[in-house]
Amino acid sequence: MIEPHAEEGANTPNPDATARALHAQAAELESLLSTCECVVSAQTMQTVYDRLAIEITQALRHRLPIVLVVMNGGLIVAGQILPRLMFPLEVDYVHATRYQGATTGGELNWLVRPERALNGRDVLIVDDILDEGVTLNAVRDWCYQVGAAKVWIAVATNKMHDNKMKGVHADFIGIDVPNRFIFGEGLDYHGYFRNLTGIYALPESG
Repeated sequence: MIEPHAEEGANTPNPDATARALHAQAAELESLLSTCECVVSAQTMQTVYDRLAIEITQALRHRLPIVLVVMNGGLIVAGQILPRLMFPLEVDYVHATRYQGATTGGELNWLVRPERALNGRDVLIVDDILDEGVTLNAVRDWCYQVGAAKVWIAVATNKMHDNKMKGVHADFIGIDVPNRFIFGEGLDYHGYFRNLTGIYALPESG
């Protein structure tokens, strides 16, 4: 069998080099995590989810709601809340990103729309955080545009600042968090750490 010349495989990924790079990146992220402050403990978040489930149950238990999970951050939050809701409901999800250009501000780029028809239904949107609220507000408005009877919003965290979009609010709020770069419980740091239990904040100097 003839082995390929070195130049023929020049663009072939080197598994060993990839493994080393990933190992180095993991070490860097773990080092960063060790410098971060835990602003909400994992135990506190479990209490938060218990309370949210009670509030949501009281409001929606007889309404056969459709729960729309906002990907990706809402996945972790929904995984905590939904098993606590002991009443009939349906689950779907949305995946949308918002353009930042001045000519398309506020427009959503829908990667995945819900499969279930929302016409005449109560809809509960579940997400990880209410920050400025632009995307949540747009998803809520879209639900009404396609005929939802009433749209509710549940978030695990509410970031404390004065830059929220006018008129946006959540019906169910887990816990207020500081206006810092936070991650964990669905919130990410460059795509990582959504899986962490508890809420962490980058060092304020960073």
